[in-house]
Amino acid sequence: MRIEKVVTSGTFSLDGGTWEVDNNVWLLGDDDEVMVVDAAHDADAIAAAVGDRRVTAIVCTHAHNDHVNAAPALAARTGAPILVHPDDEVLWNMAHAEAKPDGPLADGQTLRVAGVDVRVLHTPGHAPGAVCLHVPELGVVFTGDTLFQGGPGATGRSHSDFPTIISSIREVLLPLPPETVVHTGHGADTTIGAEAPHLDDWIRRGH
Repeated sequence: MRIEKVVTSGTFSLDGGTWEVDNNVWLLGDDDEVMVVDAAHDADAIAAAVGDRRVTAIVCTHAHNDHVNAAPALAARTGAPILVHPDDEVLWNMAHAEAKPDGPLADGQTLRVAGVDVRVLHTPGHAPGAVCLHVPELGVVFTGDTLFQGGPGATGRSHSDFPTIISSIREVLLPLPPETVVHTGHGADTTIGAEAPHLDDWIRRGH
């Protein structure tokens, strides 16, 4: 079992604005099968990293276009189902008017890849259907845009809410073991223990 990262580049668009972004695409699996977390921007680059392994699922931590824009193309190439929390339907539809996800994600759901359990944690705030993926056996959590090195994800745009993301971090993520490695949707890794002491500061700053 191993974790691989592919960094892809493209744009994020919402509320009439467009920004250049680099996204972390995570591959979790072994030599035979792999789960893709957030198929962003470049299906060819992701498929090259996957190689000849079977893709068990394309899991979307949320449905902002920069996290899902390569998902249908990757699904067409691999036959893997696209899984999205239903509360993000409105955001998914902005990115893909025609294609639909293949299945829902739900809080407490357990996915499995290469013999390892991946636990779905609903963590709304950055997006209504945002989820994190906790892999206790590996001591990691994939947080998408819910938690970064240095604070919570952005909540200044539509379909996001600062008090909600703070609640998600406080109640769902910070109770994880402090040594848990946080694999984020953009930028560098961190740990739960490194971020936990700063919660009150984030609340005071309001971001």
